[in-house]
Formats: sequence, C-alpha cells, structure tokens
Amino acid sequence: MKLWSESFENGDRIPDEFCMGVAADEGHATFGENRNPHLAWSDAPEGTKSFALICHDPDVPSKPDDVNQEGRTVPADLPRVDFFHWVLVDIPAKQDDIAGGAHSDGVTPKGKSPGFTGEGTCGLNGYTDWFAGDPDMGGEWGGYDGPFPPWNDSIVHHYHFTLYALDCESLGLPEPFTGPQALDAMKGHVLDQASLVVTYSLNPDVG
Repeated sequence: MKLWSESFENGDRIPDEFCMGVAADEGHATFGENRNPHLAWSDAPEGTKSFALICHDPDVPSKPDDVNQEGRTVPADLPRVDFFHWVLVDIPAKQDDIAGGAHSDGVTPKGKSPGFTGEGTCGLNGYTDWFAGDPDMGGEWGGYDGPFPPWNDSIVHHYHFTLYALDCESLGLPEPFTGPQALDAMKGHVLDQASLVVTYSLNPDVG
C-alpha cells in the first residue's frame, strides 16, 4: 500500500500551514493556520473494507514540569509519550484521499466535535486532555489539530501519519473514542499499513 501527500514529502519539516503552533513575532509561539494536510493512497490489499488514519507524535514530554517555562529546557533524556493529533476510523473502502483543509482549517476554541464526518468517524485528539480545565479552550477536541510542541524542547518532534487497511467496515467504537482505543480495536483486523513521517520544532536552537 502506498501513502503520499501533496502537502509534504516523507522526512520533511511539516509546513507551518499544517501546525497549530507557529513561531511568534513577539514571544515564543502563537496559533497557526492549523489545516489538515492532503493525503492520498493506493494499492490497498484485496479484502480491504475500510481504512483508519492516525497521526501521532511519540516525542511528547512525559512530565509537564519544564514545558514552556522561561529559563528552562525540556531535557532530551526525559521519557516521552504518544500524543494523538488525528484519529479517523471507518473510512469507506472506496475512498482514496483526504483534501487539505477538509478536516481542519483554523483553531477552534474548545475543539471540533468528534463523530461522523462523511469521510469516516473522528475520535478525540490529545488536545482534549491538554486543554482540560481551561475555561476558554477546554472541551472535546475531535478531528485534526496540528503540531504545537513545547517551544523550549531540546529535541525535534516526529509526526507519524499512518493509514491502515482493515478487513472490517467498522471498528464499532463507542463515541467519543481515543487513539489508544482505536489502535486496540484494530488488532487482528489490519491487512496492511503505510506511513509518512514529518518533523517539527518551535525551538530556534533545535531547528
């Protein structure tokens, strides 16, 4: 199975257009355009009945103590955890692409609603937990919301866009669902998968 994008090449630095956080003229970071990238695929195996798409960042600090704190740096040796930026399941087998900006075009305070999109069913992304308790931003964050790594992180973050070809029309997940729940439901149903990996950092000393 092949996966590609008109928005970037595998291994590229993801363009600012597809990020939630970008470098600010004053201060460290501000909100960006936050558009989802274009993705397309081909050569799905025989028996494919649906697709699932997950974008995750495995480089997120496991402890928030130093995150975005003046005069401090998130150390490179800090254990890292997964952060899910896009969880989309039950994509029809006849579908072979997602247009840029179709699932996100700007930052939506309190998040976009999870659920059926016409191009599958989207789950919750990691900003649901990140903004929990914030009166202005807290809510259920569904669909795509792009990279916004700590501006003081000492490592570059990697964003994995992975498409899974599945042998079932639906994973039957209760709504709303999360990335780990989707991955767990996929076990035993994956016929093939393909990935694109891009990088991003808001730390000018890292790149």
